[in-house]
Amino acid sequence: MKTKTINSIQDHNAFQIEKIEALGDPLVNLKKNIDWEGFRPKLTAIHSKERKSNAGATPFDVVFMLQILILQQLNNLADEKTEFMIRDRLTYQRFLSIKCGDRIPDAKTIWIFRNTMMALGLYVPLFDEFNRQLAELGYSAKQGQLIDATFIEAPRQRNTREENAQIKAGETPEAWKAKGKEPMLRQKDVDATWTKKNSENHYGYKNHINADQQHKLIQSYEVSTASVHDSQVFEVLLDQTLDESGNKRPVFADSAYRSVACEAMLEAEEIPSKIHERPYKGKPLTDEQKALNKEKSRVRVRVEHVFGAQALMGMHTIRTIGIERAKIGICLRNLTYNLVRYIQLIAIKKNTQVAITT
Repeated sequence: MKTKTINSIQDHNAFQIEKIEALGDPLVNLKKNIDWEGFRPKLTAIHSKERKSNAGATPFDVVFMLQILILQQLNNLADEKTEFMIRDRLTYQRFLSIKCGDRIPDAKTIWIFRNTMMALGLYVPLFDEFNRQLAELGYSAKQGQLIDATFIEAPRQRNTREENAQIKAGETPEAWKAKGKEPMLRQKDVDATWTKKNSENHYGYKNHINADQQHKLIQSYEVSTASVHDSQVFEVLLDQTLDESGNKRPVFADSAYRSVACEAMLEAEEIPSKIHERPYKGKPLTDEQKALNKEKSRVRVRVEHVFGAQALMGMHTIRTIGIERAKIGICLRNLTYNLVRYIQLIAIKKNTQVAITT
């Protein structure tokens, strides 16, 4: 009777999968077209500590755990919700190569794995590894570099002015250190900062990126608090990759990045500047400058497509506390975006070839 029930469940699942495939499961291509094993060498350090005995549960495979983190970013899930969705959703189980009833990591295990990655500094090597794979696949950056930043909103803190002043001075408010206040202290983000843009207040962090003009893939990124001006991390994001003619790739950015020092630096580096002209007090833009800005905008707008895609995946908010956890979260989001964008590029290339042959 039990065997018949199991077979009945498997038949039902097979039927469901068939229907889902007909509707289009985006995780199928993500699983099939990404070289997941290529990430393994970067992740082996997580289980490098020798086990004292074989007692206890066997650690989960590191690539399997990475795939869970990617699923989490794709759907903006908390750890508890991630565990629930893996147990509940057939498409997740197929992506992870597991079936109903298999052992899966609980929310605490997912949290520990992500924290271990943070402690070992593995998130940047993972991002770099996929960019290496992209270059081998013919998706290296050959056109302009698009530089911009977006806010990553953190849970807002309700602090007094005195507490904020102490935090800004690098001190922990005395009231937070009192006995019994430990849980509250753990929930206080003393790294995130406030800023105002276009009359809107923002609290949290910034994701600064350099995206390739041709493929809209993120080539490099930097994480800062929200109050850091975009221009302060501009030089860190610059890429020295040459285009097909052997020249350094031009830089497209909005007028916030333009300054005399910035233009001098780009000239010294022999990087063509396509940064928007900006008006100054008593010196408005000429018609020629406005026309040039309009032409630059036709290219620069492509970086907004990157942020728009991330926003659709819920990547412009963060639940974690502190800049170190924000860094790993934002890195995983940028990596996830590149994974999804690569799948889109494959589909575009395939459709183009079909159109040509037909």
